[in-house]
Amino acid sequence: MTIHNGTAASGTHPWRPALEIAVQDPAGAKVAALAGVDRLELCSGLSTGGLTPSPGLVRMVADAAGPGRVHVLVRPREGGFVYSPAEVDLMVQDVRMLAATDGVAGVVVGALAPGGALDVDATARMVEAAGSLEVTFHRAIDVCPDPLTLLDGLLELGIARVLTSGCAARSIDGIETIAALAQRAGNRLQIQAGGGVRIQDFPALLAAGAAAVHLSARRQENSAGPSGPGGGSQGFDVTDPQIVTQAVAAVAALR
Repeated sequence: MTIHNGTAASGTHPWRPALEIAVQDPAGAKVAALAGVDRLELCSGLSTGGLTPSPGLVRMVADAAGPGRVHVLVRPREGGFVYSPAEVDLMVQDVRMLAATDGVAGVVVGALAPGGALDVDATARMVEAAGSLEVTFHRAIDVCPDPLTLLDGLLELGIARVLTSGCAARSIDGIETIAALAQRAGNRLQIQAGGGVRIQDFPALLAAGAAAVHLSARRQENSAGPSGPGGGSQGFDVTDPQIVTQAVAAVAALR
C-alpha cells in the first residue's frame, strides 16, 4: 500500500515534505492552522509525552483546525508502552470513538510486547477500529531493541506513518536509524522525524529520507492566578506562533 501526503515531490523522495505540530489545546490548534501547518497531533499533557485528550478537546480542536489536519494521540497513561488487556480495550474504544468524530483525520497509537517487540494483536485491533482514519505508530518504536523488525510488522498491518527519533534522545542524533527505516519503508510508509527536533535540523532529517518533521513548538507561560499544592507548577506550555511560523517557512523552502 502506498501512502501519499499531498503532491508527490520530484526526485527520489516519494513525498512532499510535511510539517506536523503537536498541540494540546484549541488555541495552539488555531495558531498551527493559521500558519499553514500540514498536520496537527493532538494530545493532553505534552510535558509527559502526551496522553489521550478528552472528547470535548478533540471536538474543539477539530473545529479550530479545520478538516483533514487533526491526528489524535491515543495513550492512556505514562510509564511505557506495554499494556494490560483492559488498557488495550480502552485504547480500542477510544480509537473507535475518534473514527466516528467529524474532523478527525487520523490516530496516533503504539503498543509493545514485554521485551520491546511489537504487540501485533493490540496494534492490529487499533488499526481495525480506526477504519478509514490514517494510523501513525508513535515513538514506542524508539524503545524497541530492533526497530527495523518492528517496522516490518507495521508494514504488514498497513500503518501509514511512524513517528521516531531514530531511537535517540534527539532525532538528529538518531539520523542513521531514521535513514535506515526510511530506506526499508520505501514508498509504503512514511517515516516522520520527531523528538528534540530543531528548525535547523530540518534539511538533514528530510535529506535522510524522513517524509515529515514533528515538533511541539512550545514555550512556557506563567499562570495569572496562584498555584501550588494540588495545582501543579506555576508555568504551563503554550504553542509559540513565532516558532510555528518559522517552521512552516523552513519546510516550504525545502519543497
